[in-house]
Amino acid sequence: MLFHGEEWNSDFRFYAKYSFSRSYCRTPRKKKSVFAQNFDKLYEDERCDLPTNEDGHKQLMYDAVMVALSKAKKDVEKIDFFLTGDLVNQMTPSNFTAQALGIPYLGLFSACATSVSSMITAALLAEANQAKWLIAGSSSQHNAVERQFRYPLEYGTQKAATAQWTVTAAGAVLIGQNKPGTPSISCATVGKVVDMGMTDPLNMGAAMAPAAMSTLSSHLTGHGKTVDDYDTIITGDLGSSGFKLLKALANEQGLPHTKNFRDAGEEFYGKDPSFFAGASGAGCSAAVFFSDVYQKLQKGEYQRVLLIATGALLSPLSFQQGDTIPCIAHAIEISINEVGRI
Repeated sequence: MLFHGEEWNSDFRFYAKYSFSRSYCRTPRKKKSVFAQNFDKLYEDERCDLPTNEDGHKQLMYDAVMVALSKAKKDVEKIDFFLTGDLVNQMTPSNFTAQALGIPYLGLFSACATSVSSMITAALLAEANQAKWLIAGSSSQHNAVERQFRYPLEYGTQKAATAQWTVTAAGAVLIGQNKPGTPSISCATVGKVVDMGMTDPLNMGAAMAPAAMSTLSSHLTGHGKTVDDYDTIITGDLGSSGFKLLKALANEQGLPHTKNFRDAGEEFYGKDPSFFAGASGAGCSAAVFFSDVYQKLQKGEYQRVLLIATGALLSPLSFQQGDTIPCIAHAIEISINEVGRI
């Protein structure tokens, strides 16, 4: 892995599979993601026909893992570590998923950046020869997350145009030693916490954009790359307002971005204004990275991509106490030299 110019000597194969829950409960419209045709599993009920939102949240991640294992023809017993996290207090959906799977578990909290931080950690464990196969990923469930970080759903509180809609989705990826024709992780950058003093939980995109810019700049400088080295540079869930700010920050640093910059949050719901500035949640980047981006790599439409997942590191308590919102962004570079099938 490239950390500040040091070469990571191995490539890592990863099988990307994902599940998505279409939200029918307490949503403004019965709409699904524009990426739904790429997802492996859809649900009619946001709770996955289980009693609570948290039960449904757990089921999403469990199903995503099982789909990934099925596609790769691997048994649970062959997996050395399970790395994941979510946005609920103490990550209980992830904890219960780990209990159900019975895989040695490392719970990670990078907020909505967990999809990438889990991949980085998994790849480092494989690089250190501490594991052969690992599952990484993240998840979110709309109702469980929204009632923590914003307002009780029953209030029907109006939201600003900068607000984002937490997705109900999960993504899991199986990581192991690479073989020709499969996407490989070639390098990564672990971001620093950036806090610009923002306190509005309904404007997360603007809070996270500087962290995304910081990590992008560090990655390009540390690894001797330019934006033109990538078919796409896709951020996790800045939404339309945060993505606009990121592009403005890139302009200030002289980085062209019109051709290959994308944001999963802005695209997830097809820029439908019913979802305000777009999507958010730990499942947002996981679902888009492990579906649309991964499939484009497999088909040869992309040869090299940079995934930058962003996260707002606030808690319900810190928000209530008027604290600012510290943010993080992690980047991982994925490439493919030969189109192949898993």
